[in-house]
Amino acid sequence: MGSSLNTFILFRVVFIATLFTLVIGPVCHWLTREAGLVDVPGSAPHQQHATAVPVAGGLTLALSVFVISYFTGALQFQSVWPILLASSLIFLFGLLDNYLDLHPFLKLAGQIIASLALIGSGIQVPLFLHNWLNIGLTIVWMVGVTNAFNFVDSMDGQAIGLAAVACAFFMLVTIDSHQNDLLLFSAILLSACFGTFYYNSTPAYYFLSDSGYQWQGFILAGIGSVYIPFGFSSLNSWFIPALLAGVPLFDAALVVISRLRRRRPIYQSARDHTFQRLVASGMSSNRAVLTIPGILPATGLTGIYRPFSAATIY
Repeated sequence: MGSSLNTFILFRVVFIATLFTLVIGPVCHWLTREAGLVDVPGSAPHQQHATAVPVAGGLTLALSVFVISYFTGALQFQSVWPILLASSLIFLFGLLDNYLDLHPFLKLAGQIIASLALIGSGIQVPLFLHNWLNIGLTIVWMVGVTNAFNFVDSMDGQAIGLAAVACAFFMLVTIDSHQNDLLLFSAILLSACFGTFYYNSTPAYYFLSDSGYQWQGFILAGIGSVYIPFGFSSLNSWFIPALLAGVPLFDAALVVISRLRRRRPIYQSARDHTFQRLVASGMSSNRAVLTIPGILPATGLTGIYRPFSAATIY
């Protein structure tokens, strides 16, 4: 808490963390390729790459954030280390899925276990007066955002771009709330997104896969769980995080409802995401990729500048 971090320190952290992510990218690319962790062409309907691409994005993201958090001291914060510890379960389940192609219910079980681990460390969404309701809401929030970022995987660089915008807004709001721990952690995560985006943008040098998409969604949901807006009670803390995750959540809801109406399994990949719908309507793929993350700043600004209060929910 206390006064905001020195701007020079933040810029230095962002520069070093971005550089570190760029440096380890090729190393993680080589490691995953040698381990046989590659995305084979035609493995899913929405994928159109012509050659096998290593799924090194998750490893690059997680390794960069863990290492930089350790050396900057962010790993010692009570609001940070439980999120990183629980997120390691998400990463491991994603890695197992790359190897074994886990059943969707097993992946869901892993997400619930990670959410319970986070709750067990004392972090949960403080919306209700009854603790068991907060526990249930926290599980729904963590699992929902985690899968929302996994669902939004429909174009190179799209999910990581959305995560970067969300991190930038978390930096702004945590400056206002004087939560230096979350400010530093958001800056580290933003830097990792910068470096990863360089390799994940079209044509992708590597993919994020489940270990990356779900991991970044879980981390952002965790930050949203411990963020408390300045001048408001913790009961109102859900508003801005919900807006910052609004685009992935909308895409996930659209996909789930669409597939249920067509009586198709919601976990089965298809070309029915917001991105593909925009392209099908006549928009170029480049404009569609820019449009989707471009919506997020509008919702983020709404959350920052619009006064909001909520009554206690019993």
